[in-house]
Amino acid sequence: MRQYYYNHHLFICQNVRDDGRRCCNADGRAEHLRQYAKDRADEWGLKKAAGVRVNQAGCLGRCSQGPLLVIYPAGVWYRYESEEDIDEILLEHVMNGNVVERLAVDHE
Repeated sequence: MRQYYYNHHLFICQNVRDDGRRCCNADGRAEHLRQYAKDRADEWGLKKAAGVRVNQAGCLGRCSQGPLLVIYPAGVWYRYESEEDIDEILLEHVMNGNVVERLAVDHE
């Protein structure tokens, strides 16, 4: 089995468009929730125990579906709205290995 440096690497889009089109961080929520995810992963001990890394990402190319994050190496995309959504993703996906279906975004 292939070994990864991080067991779960979360990329959270922080893109802001200045042309009026929809983007993940237009209202600053994505930036706030990225920091929340980082803090929560640290608080829950996920950075060491589960090898979790939470990173800022530029445009992920799916702006109309955002705000978005993607978790690698699984390649699962999520749309989130709140701190509760971030908690659920961390708890269910990262800690328990279950895709959070209600927040998952189709790959199409």
